[in-house]
Amino acid sequence: MKAKMDLIVNGKRLDGRGPEDLREIKITSNVIRNAAGSAYIEWGANKIISAVYGPREALPKHISDPDKAIIKCRYTMAPFSSLEEHGKPGMNRRAVEISKVTAEVFEDVILVDSFPGNEISIFIEVLQGDGGTRAAGITCAAVALATSGIPMRDMPYAVSAGRIGESVVLDLNKIEDNYSEADMPVAISPRTGNINLLQMDGILTREQFRQAIGMVKKAGETITRIQKEALIKPYQEIAEKYMEG
Repeated sequence: MKAKMDLIVNGKRLDGRGPEDLREIKITSNVIRNAAGSAYIEWGANKIISAVYGPREALPKHISDPDKAIIKCRYTMAPFSSLEEHGKPGMNRRAVEISKVTAEVFEDVILVDSFPGNEISIFIEVLQGDGGTRAAGITCAAVALATSGIPMRDMPYAVSAGRIGESVVLDLNKIEDNYSEADMPVAISPRTGNINLLQMDGILTREQFRQAIGMVKKAGETITRIQKEALIKPYQEIAEKYMEG
């Protein structure tokens, strides 16, 4: 049973945010030279890097699908990223589960029919974790995929919402995740509004659930803007250098 802790004092969370406030998000694209696409994200104290490889022939052969590409995802946390159990090296149960659901998110948006018999590999490495790493990892990997040129129907974003006491809050950090009454990571395709991922640990009423989804969608406008800016920035820098020259 979770110990009681005052996570909201005078309407403010312990890090000074209001209930609907996101942590600061910074994304940089094209950070790994030899990958098809890559990105790096700092989301609050989270630091995550993602790389995409492929499309390439699916190996071993028996896993290939003659009608479409298969999506592989490997989410891992560096051993120095956290003091908790899931910060240990290797693929533990949590990492396997997050890898699976992340692959399913991108199966929904990548045009897999364009690459029969191939595989597309997505790697997400958490260098520093502070709650919400699966959401930040999906957001980062979406930018990495966009830089790879692999065609997608949409560029999804993800963020968590949850409940502290009777207050619905957005973007839980680690201490909030550990001691809150509910945590719900959600991934959404912004063009269509389709929900690609929805998981929940804890309990929300119907009204709290609707409020949480509303917060996620509103935050998505900001997250999508940051993703697009990360994609545009390298080209802006090239254009600026050209104009200076």
